[in-house]
Amino acid sequence: MKYEDLLCPSPAGLYCKPGDFYIDPVRAVERAVVTHGHSDHARSGHAKVLATRETLAIMGERYGENFAGAMQPLGYHEKAEINGVTVSLAPAGHVLGSAQAVVKWKGMTMVVSGDFKRRRDPTCALFEPVGCDVFITEATFGLPVFRHPPDTDEIAKLLKSVAQFPERAHLVGAYALGKAQRVICLLREAGYDKTIYVHGALERLNALYEAHGVKLGPLAPATAGKKADFAGAIIVAPPSATQDRWSRRFPDPVVCFASGWMRVRARARQGGVELPLILSDHADWDELTMTAAEIAPDELWITHGEEDALLRWASLNGQKARALSLVGYDEDEGEN
Repeated sequence: MKYEDLLCPSPAGLYCKPGDFYIDPVRAVERAVVTHGHSDHARSGHAKVLATRETLAIMGERYGENFAGAMQPLGYHEKAEINGVTVSLAPAGHVLGSAQAVVKWKGMTMVVSGDFKRRRDPTCALFEPVGCDVFITEATFGLPVFRHPPDTDEIAKLLKSVAQFPERAHLVGAYALGKAQRVICLLREAGYDKTIYVHGALERLNALYEAHGVKLGPLAPATAGKKADFAGAIIVAPPSATQDRWSRRFPDPVVCFASGWMRVRARARQGGVELPLILSDHADWDELTMTAAEIAPDELWITHGEEDALLRWASLNGQKARALSLVGYDEDEGEN
C-alpha cells in the first residue's frame, strides 16, 4: 500500500478514501474533520463535522447553530472510527480548540498538523508532537527569514510605548479569533491590569473564550467615553479598523499590528503601522524544521505556504518530502 491510499490531495482538500471523509475541506462535503475554527479551514454547509468541542463552538458562533447537518465533538486523544479508519485529535497550539488530525489505518499513521505553533500560548493547549509515518505540515512562514522573537519581548515593546506616550491611545490590530485574545492574555501576564478596550467585532469571541476558561480581565467597548478618555489606553481591534474612520475617535493613536508578517518592514510601512508587533500563531522557520526533525516521519508533506525552502531543507537533511500545493488556505482570515 502507498500512503496516498489513506490520504491524498483533491480539489476539495485532503481526502481519506477508505474513511470517505475530508480534512479541512474548502467546500461543503458529506463528512469533514476540521482542525480549527479559522474560516479558511472551517467552512459551513458540511453534512457531518468532527472537531473539538471548542472548534464546534467557534463555528456555531461564526456561522450560526445550524452550520452543519450533524456535529461530532471529539476531545484531545479520544478516538473515533469512521468506516474502519481511526481518527483522533492532538493539540496544535494554534488557537483555542485547534488540533492535529491523527489518522490510522492498516498499520499506517498520518498526522495533519492544520495550522500550528510550538511556543506556549495562554489561550490554548500546547502543541504535542505525534509519531507518524507521514507528517503533513503547513509552511506559512517557511523561510529562514521568519524567526519570531519571544512574545514577551513584543508585549514589553508595546507597554514601553504606552509609558512613553501617555497622551496617545495605542490601537492594536489583532485578528478576532485567537490573536486578539492572546494579545490580551499576554498583556495580563505582563502585569497590565487596566481596562482594555475592544472593538465590537471582538466581543462575541472574547465571551466564547471566557466561557471556555480563558480569563481576559477587565474589558470595555471601545465606543464608551469621550476621545480624551482614551489617552494612555490600549484598544484591540481588527486590523482593518485601525485604518478606518472608526480609529479617529482616539487621541493621536499609535497604530500597532500583531502579526508574523511584521517581520517584513515593508509590510508595516505599507500598512501605516507605527509599532509593528511580531506575534504569530503559526510556526516560524525554526519551529517548522525542529518539528520535522523531532517527529522524523518517513515522509514530510507540505500543504501550503512557503514550500520550496522547506523542501530544500528536507533534501539537505535526508528527509523525503513533497509539496501538495493545496489551494484555499491563505491570509483571508488573517490569523497569521
